[in-house]
Amino acid sequence: MSRTKSLVLGLIVGGAVSASVALLTTPSSGKDFRNRFREHDMKELLNNLKEDGLRLKRQITETSKESASLIKDLTQDIKKSVEEWKDTVEPHQENIHKYLEQIESSLRDLEEKVKTTTTN
Repeated sequence: MSRTKSLVLGLIVGGAVSASVALLTTPSSGKDFRNRFREHDMKELLNNLKEDGLRLKRQITETSKESASLIKDLTQDIKKSVEEWKDTVEPHQENIHKYLEQIESSLRDLEEKVKTTTTN
């Protein structure tokens, strides 16, 4: 969870910094900038940034919860599929082992016959 908190904090701080940089580096004359800056009080700007950051935090939290739920469901589905596959394959494994034992037995019998015919 600390990774998620770090990510959210990084996104919020990054958003605030990038909004500030965008505001300060917009191409306009000094007079236009001062007029715009006076129109939008610094407090209002910071409140807007704070609201945007909180909205982003809520969205990230919701997305994280949904992702965790989806991953949990996917994990359960994969486990179920693997168990079903094992149940399907297990009877065939037993048959393969039986066939291999029969082949080994037949080979031993054949070796004994070959030995007895060569010695006679």
